[in-house]
Amino acid sequence: MKQVVQNYKSGELTLLDVPVPQCKPGGVLVRSAYSLISTGTELMKVSEAGMSMVGKARSRPDQVAKVMQSVATNGVGATYRKVMGKLDSYTPLGYSLCGVVEEVGAGIDEVAVGDLVACAGNEHALHAELNWVPKNLFTPVPDGLAPRHAAFGTVGSIALQGVRRGEPQLGEVALVIGLGLIGQLVVQLLAASSVRVVGVDPDPVRCELAERSGAAACGSPGSAAVETAVAELTGGRGVDQVYLAAGGDSNEPVELAARLCRDRGRVIDIGKCRLDLPWNAYYEKELDVRFSRSYGPGRYDPEYELEGRDYPIGYVRWTERRNLACFLDLIARGRIDVEPLISHIAAFDDAVGTYQRLKDGGLKAVAVLFRYPGQAVPAEAPEMALPSVRRRGGAAAAPSRAATSPVRLAFVGAGNYATSMLLPHLARRDGVELAAVVTTTALSGANAQRKFGFAHATTDLDAVLGDKSVDAVFVVTRHSSHAELTRRALLAGKAVFVEKPLALTEDELAGVLAAVEESGNDRLQVGFNRRFAPLLRQARQRFGPRTGPAHLRYLVNAGRLEQGSWYLRQDTEGTRFAGEGGHFIDTASWLLQADPVSVYAVAASSNEDLQVVLRYPDESTATLSYVTTGSPGFPKETLDLVADGKVLRLDDFVRAAVYDGRRKQWVGSRLPKARDKGQNAQLAAFVRAVRTGGPMPVPLESLVATTAATLSVRAALAGGAPVTLTGAR
Repeated sequence: MKQVVQNYKSGELTLLDVPVPQCKPGGVLVRSAYSLISTGTELMKVSEAGMSMVGKARSRPDQVAKVMQSVATNGVGATYRKVMGKLDSYTPLGYSLCGVVEEVGAGIDEVAVGDLVACAGNEHALHAELNWVPKNLFTPVPDGLAPRHAAFGTVGSIALQGVRRGEPQLGEVALVIGLGLIGQLVVQLLAASSVRVVGVDPDPVRCELAERSGAAACGSPGSAAVETAVAELTGGRGVDQVYLAAGGDSNEPVELAARLCRDRGRVIDIGKCRLDLPWNAYYEKELDVRFSRSYGPGRYDPEYELEGRDYPIGYVRWTERRNLACFLDLIARGRIDVEPLISHIAAFDDAVGTYQRLKDGGLKAVAVLFRYPGQAVPAEAPEMALPSVRRRGGAAAAPSRAATSPVRLAFVGAGNYATSMLLPHLARRDGVELAAVVTTTALSGANAQRKFGFAHATTDLDAVLGDKSVDAVFVVTRHSSHAELTRRALLAGKAVFVEKPLALTEDELAGVLAAVEESGNDRLQVGFNRRFAPLLRQARQRFGPRTGPAHLRYLVNAGRLEQGSWYLRQDTEGTRFAGEGGHFIDTASWLLQADPVSVYAVAASSNEDLQVVLRYPDESTATLSYVTTGSPGFPKETLDLVADGKVLRLDDFVRAAVYDGRRKQWVGSRLPKARDKGQNAQLAAFVRAVRTGGPMPVPLESLVATTAATLSVRAALAGGAPVTLTGAR
């Protein structure tokens, strides 16, 4: 088999053929799937090996002291031969991997051949095709956890043990100095513990990564941004704890820790940095300096690591192995996300070249994995860049108009939805004047004028857009024309209400946003009416605020379309979900009070039924089941929201209830009411915004996020993998 080794004397790195290790009692033989390069610890060893003998001595004064003691005891000659013999030998690299059990030794009954395990130890979880791993240095991988993510187990345990040593409390503020691999994991662990985090690192890329992972603010050492963030988050008192996850010879980390830590705060050393503690600074604040020893209790104890003697849980809650299992569980439950930390996955055969590129700086990375033979190359996770909303000179001011004059509306399109769901509400609303209706056929315009009292019917859109007396334009046409008509109306300076969807392609969405930026007009509303439904709003209020992640299930029994429906013209009008799905995504996002950060979808090949899973920043999820093959006698929309021991239930906008504990806390109505999906309330909110010049009912950023998430369903179906919405709020 092959193994990565290094000659500490010459600095040579090589992929060496070595014998397969024997499977001894008390452990398992594991075939590696992925192993993780510790870009801190391992590169330090690689760099030291390339130094001169004087350089090696300077970097390891502890070893020099041992050599001098040996000289005094055994003489110069014997000591020289002993040291040179040790230096001129191959030593292994690696200590964190995931693999498959190939053979089980005597005394092991918790895993079987074929099981996936995560392994730890700088003598047992090496960069090698096969490793023998004793009982207390491996743990089974939770179902569904990807092997490349499980390979982070050991490094994650180091970060986890450091956080445990810091004893973080809810509501505290922490400073993490050094945002390499360990520092990034510490940030995520603290954020998952409801601790607000400020990060420090000279690399702006690592700072940005930490902020995306939950840090409140990050900056370079000594930057005003760091000091300002600490002052604002702590009221000027200083952080409760500081985690030293930096390396190097600079004493700046410990000095910065003293300056930004509160009185009697805690300083935890996880990395290997210089520790010349400034006595006065640490004494005056009576700072509690703690060390975190690697993966946790059991480390460096041969009886625990090699002989498999566990510590009783009643005396030692978190041992080395229990930390390993805990960290894997956090990844599996989505509390920790290691995927963004993976900078590069290299084939194991390219191990030497990978180390060289890391050492030379050609490969800048937070985490690098080796992929071993037999492992499929993972498909690149698709991404969709969420378009940014740029406003010329900030949010647009509403056009000036007399507060007492009626809001003059123009309709572009007068089809079934406009005449049945929108115009009946507007025609009888005080303070509204239906100024014009634009249709492609003269007769449809004349019919709308007669039924709803439009002052004017025309087929000339340009004339209506050029009419300065028209305050707002409703775009209620077929889907393929929505984006272009919206763009033109925005450029004309009108407030716009466009029925869903806003756009059918990313280019169309970009075109709408370009019109916003060009005109400075962001007065836009999309017809996502369900968030305005009175029954659903009342149910959300009764459900109350939540503290933990929520899980939402939304079943849409869409039914079959009649033959000949223009909805079936997918080549021009898009799929049914592209046209209608934004309704349900917007409702889910409104209930969860966030925009989705990833979208996954699966569909049957024989019909339009599909499942869409949305993930949100706080780890909430929403599952949308959009089906066309259900019974027409079943309600169209049913929704369940579960969080914090409570359940919100909505039955087709007719009945709603909130369950808390063992009973119903609230029931919307004992008697069914007429189905109200919020169209009237949405129109009232839009008209009010136009009349008063106040903000539009839904922020433009939310409309864009919902549209992008709807469009990404197609990419998720094509790629068979979740689509990450980069730039999501």
